[in-house]
Amino acid sequence: MNYIQTEIPGVVIIEPRVFNDARGYFFEAWKQQEFDTNVQPVRFIQDNESRSSYGVLRGLHYQKGEWSQAKLVRVIKGKVLDVAVDIRRSSPTFGRHVMVELSEDNKRQLFIPRGFAHGFLVLSPDAIFTYKVDNVYAPQAEAGICWNDPDLGIQWPIDAADVLNSEKDLKAPRLKDAEVFE
Repeated sequence: MNYIQTEIPGVVIIEPRVFNDARGYFFEAWKQQEFDTNVQPVRFIQDNESRSSYGVLRGLHYQKGEWSQAKLVRVIKGKVLDVAVDIRRSSPTFGRHVMVELSEDNKRQLFIPRGFAHGFLVLSPDAIFTYKVDNVYAPQAEAGICWNDPDLGIQWPIDAADVLNSEKDLKAPRLKDAEVFE
């Protein structure tokens, strides 16, 4: 696997070595020892999966405090634009984001450490998105930031009128009003 450091330390793009032949393809999606060496030691405890249609924007989500989560995300079917926003107030990259296209074709993965808000926009007719987390879901610690907060400067590639959000995401505060990590 190829581990690509992004402009925000700790956020890492992972590209697998894909072996194609007449039968299809094969690749290693996860190797604990290699991940620990090239990214950071993480003990993932759960895998999650979602299916969404074109224009669905899930996020920007995170869990607060002791319930924060590191994530390793990828797309099994379709294509998404994935975003990680640094919400660690003491970080020199606070408020900055990394944006990566993840697809069934490029088979890229993105590691998002604790202290980041995360979201993705579906760019294909539908997408199956899967991710590993290192902490359990805690509804009482759930939080979010407005997906189109102008202070974040995220350039989503579709018209805002075509974005499909949940009611909860539509009510999310801007970064300046959100409870973030110190």
